Order: sequence, then C-alpha cells, then structure tokens
Amino acid sequence: MGLCLAAAGALVHLGVSQLTLSWTHSVQKVAWEEDWRAVPQGLLLEQARVMGTGAGMEPPPEAHREGNFWVWKPDLAPLPTVILRRSGATDDWRLCIAGTCRPLSDFVPAAADPVELKPCA
Repeated sequence: MGLCLAAAGALVHLGVSQLTLSWTHSVQKVAWEEDWRAVPQGLLLEQARVMGTGAGMEPPPEAHREGNFWVWKPDLAPLPTVILRRSGATDDWRLCIAGTCRPLSDFVPAAADPVELKPCA
C-alpha cells in the first residue's frame, strides 16, 4: 500500500508508504511537521512536531522537546484521507520523502485546491 495525491481530477502515485507533511503556520510563522504512513485502515499519523506555540497550536501535555521541536505521538485512529487546502496566503505544503522536501506544487498544479493525501494500491 502506498500514498497518493488526488487533485484536479488526477491521481499522483508517490511511490512510498510514508512521508512527512510539513508547513509553516499562517499566524505564528513556525514549522509544523507530521509523519504519515499508509496502513490497511487508512492514513496513520505516527508523530507530530511543532517548533513553537500559540494561535491554537499548543503541544499536548505529553509532548517533549527534541532540539527545536515539541514532539508527540497523537492518539488518533487512521483517517481515510487528509485534505490539504491552499489559501495562497501562506507558503505551499511540503512533502518530505526519504529526507528530501519538495513543495506540493512539484506534484500537483499550484492552483489545485483541495488536494487529498490518501492511501492507494
């Protein structure tokens, strides 16, 4: 099972079963990262990291510091999809695969909104 992006009527196979979704918070301007993996039940959020706090992005009590990030394992059941919206008011989402991060626009058109991250065969 792998990961795909669905946008503007197209389906893009990413060729991996896990990735890190990264973005910059629109208000606080700090980095946020989430590690996602395709499992038979959907998409599993394995770990979340945030570089700062504020504006509704406070790390939970179980978070701990690793370098510049607050890190925790969310207690969330697998999701069928993750919807990525693009407002144009912030930098694009970044997909990090095997240590290399690229903007979402490298995979789907920059104007495509919404974009779905989902498991695929």
